[in-house]
Amino acid sequence: MLKQRAPVCVARFGFHGTTTTRTSCLLSQRINTRSYHSNRKFLRPTPLDRQAQWQQLLRSQGIRFVSGKPLPQQRSWLVNFAYRSAALIGGSIIVFGVAVAAFFLYDASTYREDPSFRDIQVSEIALSPRRGGPKNLPIAEVQIDDDDCAEMQRQKDKPKLVVLGGGWGSVALLKTLNPEEYHVTLVSPTNYFLFTPMLPSATVGTLEFRSLVEPIRRIVTRVRGHFLRASAENIEFSEKLVELSQKDNEGNEVRFYLPYDKLVIGVGSTTNPHGVTGLEHCHFLKDIDDAQKIRNHILTNLEYACLPTTSDEERRRLLSFVVSGGGPTGVEFAAELFDLLNEDLTAHFPKILRNEISVHLIQSRGHILNTYDEALSKYAEERFARDQVEILTNSRVKEVRNDRILFTQKGENGETITKELPMGFCLWSTGVSQTEFCQRISDVLGAVQSNRHALETDTHLRLNGTPLGDVYAIGDCATVQNNVADHLVTFLRTLAWEKGKDPETVQITFSEWREIAQKVRKRFPQATDHLKRLDKLFAAYDKDQSGTLDFGEMRELLMQIDSKLTSLPATAQRAHQQGQYLGHKFNKMARAAPGLKVNDVSYGDLDEAVYKAFEYHHLGSLAYVGNAAVFDLGGGWKLTGGLWAVYAWRSIYFAQSVSFRTRILLAMDWAKRALFGRDLMNW
Repeated sequence: MLKQRAPVCVARFGFHGTTTTRTSCLLSQRINTRSYHSNRKFLRPTPLDRQAQWQQLLRSQGIRFVSGKPLPQQRSWLVNFAYRSAALIGGSIIVFGVAVAAFFLYDASTYREDPSFRDIQVSEIALSPRRGGPKNLPIAEVQIDDDDCAEMQRQKDKPKLVVLGGGWGSVALLKTLNPEEYHVTLVSPTNYFLFTPMLPSATVGTLEFRSLVEPIRRIVTRVRGHFLRASAENIEFSEKLVELSQKDNEGNEVRFYLPYDKLVIGVGSTTNPHGVTGLEHCHFLKDIDDAQKIRNHILTNLEYACLPTTSDEERRRLLSFVVSGGGPTGVEFAAELFDLLNEDLTAHFPKILRNEISVHLIQSRGHILNTYDEALSKYAEERFARDQVEILTNSRVKEVRNDRILFTQKGENGETITKELPMGFCLWSTGVSQTEFCQRISDVLGAVQSNRHALETDTHLRLNGTPLGDVYAIGDCATVQNNVADHLVTFLRTLAWEKGKDPETVQITFSEWREIAQKVRKRFPQATDHLKRLDKLFAAYDKDQSGTLDFGEMRELLMQIDSKLTSLPATAQRAHQQGQYLGHKFNKMARAAPGLKVNDVSYGDLDEAVYKAFEYHHLGSLAYVGNAAVFDLGGGWKLTGGLWAVYAWRSIYFAQSVSFRTRILLAMDWAKRALFGRDLMNW
């Protein structure tokens, strides 16, 4: 009797993922049973036949074999972590190595061992300019680099655009201007652009000076322009000449003329002294040189206070820091100064200095940051009070002496009380005023320039009193004149001519008032917010209820709108928008020039015909108040906060920085402060 082979149970998963071990065993038994009984009648199947039967059965039942080899043993989590860490570290090292190698390859490509020299074609007029003008000075009609390349040569005959100043407005203009449209020359006494909002941080070593400046020639190169390091002295409007001055290598002043077709004045402003005497004992904060002097003075006072020969009274005077002016610059400097004293002083100087240091902020108004929302001003005052920064509001500086500052305050009964405050350092930051150059221009133009603090322009940023389309002024040196009522006759002239009447006797209906309001919006965009409810304005000034407005009523209405219009803020934001506006307008005027030339149109108000008037859009104001920041976004929106607000404040200025180079330097300076502290060295 033949011995039956034991059935082999094969575990499998069917189509629906279910285990069918029992089914597999039964199938195996059936095959073996059939094979056993079939031997009685037929020959025993060969192994190949049995294998074919198995395969056919498996295909019909959806059965598959599973390997009988033992499953691999899973490694422990510690071994897996070690493997993955090694792979990550190794990959990082490889990537870093490749990056370093790529940098060195790039660095090697920047060195040139075989300089190429060739003859440079320079115009004889550029090397020996002819003399002329009212003062018979050399006239720089051709620049010495006009023939440096083919692109420069193509721009020689383009309209001459001269830009005075290298500030926010001028840089925004150059970055917006089309390179092929104008022959551009920028004139500035400094060869760099300064990122002024972060200047207080440089006075205490939080940021390095080079992180806030960008070479102006890099910016001018974008429009293939020219740069002259000189100062503007005067303008000959009739001959379209700008008088410039500079010192030669022997220290002697030389002067020459620079011709222009279009002139943009963006020379900035100076600090307003407000008639206070003794300001030679104060520091200002307008330029890199000012920041350098402030840092040196602060650190020198700290070092003198450590000497054993310094008396207690003298030490307290040296460590008394006074800030005059509660605007954004004064507030941010006071906050940065407190950060220096609180974070770095105690770690590297005797601790007695921290106890005797005092910071005072003098403000003539009732609150600091008075142009911000009142809630933000109070928040800043509370932060300073917590940090023991004394705020003296409703105080006016009377005199500044070498070792003290005299100021006045109102007493309880309204009387004026004079007080004095010992000081070892004073920063004067109390608004802006005209530069000497702008004052000379204002005197030349006469009565059309009535503002004592800035040059007046129209809404197209054209300097009042000059030929239309020739001279523009932007930035802190200028203010837009919003004299809506003075243009009343201009608004009514067309309407009166249509009716055949005198503009001063015409009666204006509501529909005509709507047309006039539209003209006012177009000519004075800043008045748009005050012309939203025309029906209410019309009804309010139709005093005789006649359904019309006469000349007097219309004038009174426009004068009321005039009184609500305020001067634009003297900020980098405003100057930047004005520079971009002029850039776009000049581009459009250059594109329209061929058509105007064909039609022989060379006079009239071309600016208004080609482009709209300038409209300022306030994007908000922000200020750093010592490990915290405030944001006045306008329209009642405001934000205050601690470190998260500080990072937001930094991010905004980081994004506004003028170049990728300065952004990298800013990030490195902030990281260096966190790792090593501020620089405590003076030169």
